[in-house]
Amino acid sequence: MKKLSGKTAIITGSARGIGKGIAELFSENEANIVIVDIIQDEINKTVASLKESNPNVIGIKCDITKEQEIENCVKNVIKQFTTIDILVNNAGITNDKLLMRMKLEDWQSVIQVNLTGTFLFTQKVSKIMIRQRKGKILNISSVIGLIGNAGQANYAASKGGIIAFTKSVAKELAARNINVNAIAPGFIKTEMTDKLPETIQEYYLKNIPLKRFGNIKDVANLALFLCSEDSDYITGQTIIIDGGML
Repeated sequence: MKKLSGKTAIITGSARGIGKGIAELFSENEANIVIVDIIQDEINKTVASLKESNPNVIGIKCDITKEQEIENCVKNVIKQFTTIDILVNNAGITNDKLLMRMKLEDWQSVIQVNLTGTFLFTQKVSKIMIRQRKGKILNISSVIGLIGNAGQANYAASKGGIIAFTKSVAKELAARNINVNAIAPGFIKTEMTDKLPETIQEYYLKNIPLKRFGNIKDVANLALFLCSEDSDYITGQTIIIDGGML
């Protein structure tokens, strides 16, 4: 039996990048997959790809900053699959600027998606999990939430907030057999990081003891562990996956 057989997993921001990688690995492990994203064309492509080997895949377009859209999403998932066993809060954005040049909307947009979106989805799904008396919630943070970075005050605050949020919610939900953890990736090769200048990539690489960038599968493997029964006695933790950079 695969690790997630029969489990229903919602993964936000999963039409591309790390979220898609997590969805692919969860699908290989026989989970019912819910692709949640904001770009319908990308959702359709990812759903079609996963359905080649797993018929239990659906896609839902959802703006995670809008409470009603999240509520509708959760209702649709319950209607389709009856339960929600796993929530991966992966959706996130960047809007990098130095503090002196950062406008209020630059700050608010990142906090709204990365932190408030995580809060809203967790709140709605945890109500289902509390009734079930079981569940796994995994929040995708970042090493930037631990060490900060020039030009990323908004992003660092959102990802640091996710870590604190994770610790608090884990304590609230533990009595209902719900595990809440976070992953803090370092430099992971994605379409976004590929756009960085080579000089910046070389700088980061020099500071990674394992002398390579992480890949999406590295993060997905950790996500699978934290969302499977293998991690039933782990909660409230933030696992750093950065090749030893910190």
